[in-house]
Amino acid sequence: MIVDLRGSQGNAFVLLGYVRRWAKELDLDGNAICSQMMSGDYENLLKIMKENFPFVEFIKPEEDIEL
Repeated sequence: MIVDLRGSQGNAFVLLGYVRRWAKELDLDGNAICSQMMSGDYENLLKIMKENFPFVEFIKPEEDIEL
C-alpha cells in the first residue's frame, strides 16, 4: 500500500482510519496501535504505523528548498 503524505492521505486522522481498518482485517489490536501512534508527534505516528504495517510505503513531501 502506498500512502501519499503530500495530500489528504497524509492527514493523521486518515492514517488512523487506515490503521483501524488494517488492524481489523489482520486481527490486531487497532486501539492499542492507534494509542501508540497518538502518543507522540507526526513522525512518531508514521514510525509506529510502519512498524506495525511494514507493507506500507510513504510518499513524503519534498524538502523545502530555499531560493
